[in-house]
Amino acid sequence: MRLVLPERFAPLFSSTVIVSALGYFVDIYDLLLFGIVRVPSLQALGLTGQRLLDDGILLLDVQMVGLLLGGILWGIIGDKRGRRSVLFGSILLYSTANFANAFIIELAALLPGGVTPFQLYVILRFLAGVGLAGELGAAVTLVSESLPKELRGYGTAIVAGVGVSGAVVAATVGKYFSWQVAYMTGGILGFLLLATRATLLESRMFHALERQDVSRGNFFALFTNGDRFRRFLCSILIGVPLWFAIGILITLSPELTRELGIPGITAGESIKYAYAGLVVGDLASGILSQYLRSRRRVVFAFQTMTLILTFVYVSARGISPTYFYVLCFLLGVAAGYWAVFITIAAEQFGTNLRATVATSAPNFVRASVVPLTLALQWLTHHTALGLLYSALAVGIGCTVLAYLALALLEESHGKALDFVEAT
Repeated sequence: MRLVLPERFAPLFSSTVIVSALGYFVDIYDLLLFGIVRVPSLQALGLTGQRLLDDGILLLDVQMVGLLLGGILWGIIGDKRGRRSVLFGSILLYSTANFANAFIIELAALLPGGVTPFQLYVILRFLAGVGLAGELGAAVTLVSESLPKELRGYGTAIVAGVGVSGAVVAATVGKYFSWQVAYMTGGILGFLLLATRATLLESRMFHALERQDVSRGNFFALFTNGDRFRRFLCSILIGVPLWFAIGILITLSPELTRELGIPGITAGESIKYAYAGLVVGDLASGILSQYLRSRRRVVFAFQTMTLILTFVYVSARGISPTYFYVLCFLLGVAAGYWAVFITIAAEQFGTNLRATVATSAPNFVRASVVPLTLALQWLTHHTALGLLYSALAVGIGCTVLAYLALALLEESHGKALDFVEAT
């Protein structure tokens, strides 16, 4: 018997949704790849011991700074030049940077001035971060503006659900192939996807905006009005707990599980299982937000699940690796409100600032790993908490802030998006 979906769901299978989802798939593959190949790639550069952690955190932070700056840059371009231009430019930059990562040793030898492979690694991770910053926000903005309001939550859930599965593929490639092959694969996938972008059409809302005499993509307008700044800041803070789960508990799982006495845990496997959970969580949160007709209630529930599982994580002393990876999967499910978080950010602002916010907000969240890791390191070295309970303290702090931010945002489910911000 053939399954026939109601005709009203047909827009969910348009090229806009499918190509955006595949783009986010490649984006996540490349974004998480460094966390997966961190140890073998740095070992190939001759780093050992504590430097694997310290220099690994440095590279992670550099990539996140690139995401932060790129989020602002691509967001402005998205509102000034269109959502499609971001989807073309960003994938070209990050695919080139990630492909070059595979050859950092050879390329460093060709560069003048005695540039070391590690220094080149830093530069390329920054450029990759800048490029990776544009993909998700532009895709969610385009999908949100192209779909009927009754389907927005489903559409962004599909984009996020398909997209985060890229981490599972990255972890699998990183496990069975060398770190160089993993980077080359990401670059090649990006170049292949670039050709499919020609099928995308700009949203009608943006075309209508072009005919209006209104300021577009003015990033600083987010800070010149109290109400806009509140909406922007709160849109960022509600997403920080999910990135704490991924950026701290999952990415640093080899170091954290040593404290817990759990042997043989690798970042690649932790990321694979967590992102398998994220696929489930993103689809579930998007569908629930449509069913319950509420973004805020769903986000609150998933934030609470993330906090509860953080307590479970730091108490999981001596469990088997199998049970630990199950915990990683559950953490991924709980942190899987990424699709709803981005949708909330897009729905809070008018068409002339929507891409700016929807692109910069998730990258501010991603870049929050910098203060999160700094707080983690400070608490670990300057208090008696130790690594595990320092991580717990950071998780509690960012969740409390996220609860407050969520309370200050209006419910945006079903909100009409065809409006502009008076700047």
